[in-house]
Amino acid sequence: MITNEAQWIHLATSAVEIVGTAIIVVGAFGTLAAFLLGLARGKTSRATLVADFRSGLGRSILLGLEFLVAADIINTVAVEPTIESLLVLAGIVLIRTFLSFSLEVEIDGRWPWQKGQSDERAQRATDQQQ
Repeated sequence: MITNEAQWIHLATSAVEIVGTAIIVVGAFGTLAAFLLGLARGKTSRATLVADFRSGLGRSILLGLEFLVAADIINTVAVEPTIESLLVLAGIVLIRTFLSFSLEVEIDGRWPWQKGQSDERAQRATDQQQ
């Protein structure tokens, strides 16, 4: 029999999963709507619209994945803390981390740890132009 505490934890996990899924769905349709409006207006180049669409969609997926990982962590640690469930969680987190890094590279065109380096280069180039 499931305890009352476990039921609340399952509800919390389900709520976080629903939020994560909703973020992905709303983000996907929102970026699609922005893309289609941009195409209809014709004020921005198609390449810019596609880049903005991919960036917005990627960011929605990244944020939704964060919520889904949080739900998996809550469920595994609070409800079923067995070695098997921890190994499954580790696999899920590894896969989602790989997806997150891949999406980040796709969006920004560089690895997450390179952000500071390119920001410094841009600042030096700006300083040299002045």
